[in-house]
Amino acid sequence: MELLSNFLQQTITIFAIMDPIGISALALSLLSPNITKTQISTIARKSTLTIIIAFFVVLITGDTILKIFGIGENSLKVMGGIILLMMAISMVNGSAKEGKKDDNKSDEELSVIPIGIPIAFGAGLFTTIIIFKHEAETFVDLISITIAFCVNAFLFYLILKNSIYIRKLFGATGQNVVTKLMGLIVGAIAVQFIISGIVSLTKFYLQ
Repeated sequence: MELLSNFLQQTITIFAIMDPIGISALALSLLSPNITKTQISTIARKSTLTIIIAFFVVLITGDTILKIFGIGENSLKVMGGIILLMMAISMVNGSAKEGKKDDNKSDEELSVIPIGIPIAFGAGLFTTIIIFKHEAETFVDLISITIAFCVNAFLFYLILKNSIYIRKLFGATGQNVVTKLMGLIVGAIAVQFIISGIVSLTKFYLQ
């Protein structure tokens, strides 16, 4: 039951931070107005592959990066929580993820940067994945994190691939409402990270 609970928490957390519905709206604003269904499917596939590769790079090398800079888990929780809190405030205010169309790039080139990185896979996901990895006690826990991310990567692919239909279904207002709701969830997660990190740091330094 605890494993299932952790998996659901990880899945919901990643979904809220990634905000694929909000990204689908932003992606359409970056891409050509006359983009075809085939082109958007290709972009969705390349963007999804990009974030999956980024996930495994962070999962494998995240600890090394922290050791190089001498950053502890609890310090990362506090700083990561602050980053997520700032992201949450931006999401609620309607300015979560910014992107600018580069006229010198084709639509497909935009699928990796900026849609894949840093819009879909940014600092918030980076810190969250490392924190989840530090909290993992067994190999099964790592598998749980991986599956949770892959589930979200698949949802990201489906939503981005069908972003034209989603825009017609929800409209700009509907997509903004979803992003604001995700912002509230991300904010709550951020507060948990910050409090947990501060409490652990306080106990450590008061020993």
